[in-house]
Amino acid sequence: MTAPPLNAPFALGKTSLKVSPLAWGMWRFRGDDVAAAQGRVEAALAAGMTLLDTADIYGPDNGEPFGAAEALLGRVLKAAPHLRDRFVLASKGGIVMGTPYDSSPAYLTSAIDASLTRLGVDHIDLWQIHRPDSLAHPAEVAETLSGLRRAGKIGEIGVSNHTAAQTAALQAHLTFPIACIQIEFSPLAIGPLSDGVLDQALAAGMGVLAWSPLAQGRLGEGDPRHAAAPTDPRAVAVREALDGVARAKGVSRAVAAYAWLMQHPARPIPIVGSQQPARIAEAAQALAVRFTRPEWYAVLTAARGEPLP
Repeated sequence: MTAPPLNAPFALGKTSLKVSPLAWGMWRFRGDDVAAAQGRVEAALAAGMTLLDTADIYGPDNGEPFGAAEALLGRVLKAAPHLRDRFVLASKGGIVMGTPYDSSPAYLTSAIDASLTRLGVDHIDLWQIHRPDSLAHPAEVAETLSGLRRAGKIGEIGVSNHTAAQTAALQAHLTFPIACIQIEFSPLAIGPLSDGVLDQALAAGMGVLAWSPLAQGRLGEGDPRHAAAPTDPRAVAVREALDGVARAKGVSRAVAAYAWLMQHPARPIPIVGSQQPARIAEAAQALAVRFTRPEWYAVLTAARGEPLP
């Protein structure tokens, strides 16, 4: 089977949703300036990012209320309704302040209704369970989400931060394929390469979304969080390995990090979290960057902190 070019839109898993190789995330999407917020959305679209990912929990980490990021996007879409047809709208739910997780039928139903209200839409293209709820039976979760899908409130269903086994348990009770799994994956968070998640995605033909592809800013430039562990040996080694490729290709380290992820055959989609239009635009350069096998494995070796077997 020949994979499509890395810079071409492709189907998300086994669904009919066509998505871009890079996505834009709204964890830090905040504020009251709707025009500025619209500018950030338009910057992502101009960079070719047609998958926009938010969540109902986005807000408190920015000192704003629960649901604030969804509500801000809703205000943008109200001011510029023509934008809605230009992207796949993805959101997540299931995290409850102080609980912390709830995937009961009543809560999932109320959470999706609340997201639709905040966003000002009647349909969310991709809805993901943000974190697994150990007290929810996957059959009950599947029945609830299937009903909301039949009602047209949500389209495709994904999971986030699930293990391969948790994903399989939910899939066993669904009559349609799970579209994607969203995981933390970066050159400093390489667990998915060995914990079975990426292997499962390849086996099942499931899409993969990668959150925090710059490792909470530790692999970016100019981010104050970079200073949190400037001498961490593993982070230093990974940055140096990425810098070598970045210099050779004439791109930033961040772009090289995105490209490193995208080269895995599971086609992970890095979720670009920057809220700066220039950095959003820059991310698209990753579509043209290719690692040689030695270059790619050099980054992995640095991330492991020990030689490959």
